[in-house]
Amino acid sequence: MEKKQGFLKMNLAEFEEWINSTRIARTVLVIQQHHTYSPYYSHFKGSNHFSLQLGMKNYHVNQNGWGDIGQHFTTFPDGSILTGRTLERSPACISGQNSNSICIEHLGNFDVGKDTMTDEHRECIIRMTGILCKRFGLQVNTNSIVYHHWFDLSTGQRNDGTKNNKSCPGTNFFGGNKVNNCEESFLPLVMPYAEYEPKELSEILKYVCVTASKLNIREEPSASAKKASDREAALLGAVLRVYQEESGWYKISGSQEHWVSSAYTIPVKRALVNTTTLNVRSGPGIDFDKIGSFTKGQEVFISKEQDKWCKVNLDEKWLSSKFLTFV
Repeated sequence: MEKKQGFLKMNLAEFEEWINSTRIARTVLVIQQHHTYSPYYSHFKGSNHFSLQLGMKNYHVNQNGWGDIGQHFTTFPDGSILTGRTLERSPACISGQNSNSICIEHLGNFDVGKDTMTDEHRECIIRMTGILCKRFGLQVNTNSIVYHHWFDLSTGQRNDGTKNNKSCPGTNFFGGNKVNNCEESFLPLVMPYAEYEPKELSEILKYVCVTASKLNIREEPSASAKKASDREAALLGAVLRVYQEESGWYKISGSQEHWVSSAYTIPVKRALVNTTTLNVRSGPGIDFDKIGSFTKGQEVFISKEQDKWCKVNLDEKWLSSKFLTFV
């Protein structure tokens, strides 16, 4: 491993060990796949990983006005992986679809006729995606693994690439950027490395959403207890798993004594979309603007129920309750 300019550079073996030992409070449900488009392969000189990553961060901060680099990870033609923004913060990569997601940017332009993916890069993308699915208990399907191309560029509505979409992660990304290309040519390659096992939900008491800008995680259920040294604080909007409740404190780890104050959270309910396409609206009713959509099987967290409508997380996104199945 090598650390420089705030980024950590790893090979696949190092990444697998690192991600499995990293404590992450935020619940992750989706792995986003992107290509950088620019920079592309000719910009990579074999040893300039950090300067390319820093250049992307500077662009995202100075040009886009974001607080940090948009992605959590960037993969490189030699099979290396660099960290980006903290895993405790949602990415800034697909408008309206970033909650509970991890974003991976693959350096290159993988549209037809552009960069030809190296064998090292190909193996890195496949195995890394599988490792992440295994780490977060995700099924290998097109709800858990998504391409940027499937979402409307302006609204984030999922339309599977029918209009107003980027080509990202590329029209030649593992055979194409359509849903059927992913199902036929990418997911079968990921599956052997995912070793998916259903999440053990019986141990989880409930889910809560963080309402403070930064919520410290402590080693005991007390404001005077030491902060957990091996993990970052949970951030606004993060959905946490609660395993135990004690005197106004929540234990958020199944294996460690890691606690947060319940005063800075609100309860949320986990639900699955049970219809082919479910419209997302800006308020609790069909008279409110449609601002996106979810697909069948997609998981959401509901913070409020009103007149048969459900609010997603802390966002002003509302869904009809009759098209949700609560877990």
